[in-house]
Amino acid sequence: MDERNAAHRMLEDDIAAKVLGIRLQHAAGGEATLTMTVTAEMVNGHYLAHGGYLFAFADTAFAAACNSHGPVTVASGAEVSFITPAHVGDELTAVATERVRYGRNGIYDVTVYRNGHPDDVVLEFRGRSRTIER
Repeated sequence: MDERNAAHRMLEDDIAAKVLGIRLQHAAGGEATLTMTVTAEMVNGHYLAHGGYLFAFADTAFAAACNSHGPVTVASGAEVSFITPAHVGDELTAVATERVRYGRNGIYDVTVYRNGHPDDVVLEFRGRSRTIER
């Protein structure tokens, strides 16, 4: 794992991420990689991973990327496109990448893919960030 930074400290206190089993693999320089396994508690009535859990996973990767710079940064908005469904047992990877930072704002893209296959995309997420004073 990279040298500890604000993203690492933030995720240590993130109870929701712990409950969901989200694991930080990397966070530095506006980028982050996280993993999560879809559990039986995360599926909807169609036995597919619930979109809310998938959004939360992508949002956590977004948060890790935009907080890797240091100042406290929060979401000012986000949108998601669901590409293919995920199922119980799928190991998901979220890769967040900073697109641009300007003033106290930023734009980040997150791709969530399945079982270590970057070409097996589950969703695409775009987040807008705002640095705040604590």
